[in-house]
Amino acid sequence: MMLTARGFAGFVKRHHFRGGRATHGSMFHRAPGSIGSSAYPSRVLKGMRMAGQLGNESATVLNLRVLEILPEDNAILISGAVPGADGTVVVVCHSAKERVRQAEPANG
Repeated sequence: MMLTARGFAGFVKRHHFRGGRATHGSMFHRAPGSIGSSAYPSRVLKGMRMAGQLGNESATVLNLRVLEILPEDNAILISGAVPGADGTVVVVCHSAKERVRQAEPANG
């Protein structure tokens, strides 16, 4: 599980928008531009990428195996991809899901 919070972020930082030109007095450097059409549907559609909370999301990855625990190095060796950047907090816990058993063939 990854826990990283970056606070309120603008369009450019959160969604990698390019931004506007910086010359000729444009005053359009880090603004989003148009976010909806005027005539139809006359509203902003759901899912429009906007400024807001960046990070502070948790990601759970199942079916990773702990290969080895190194107490002298304060480290755990895990096989598989662990989400998050370097230095983020990772919580390792036992899986809460039960394994799905194969259906046994019915006899007679």
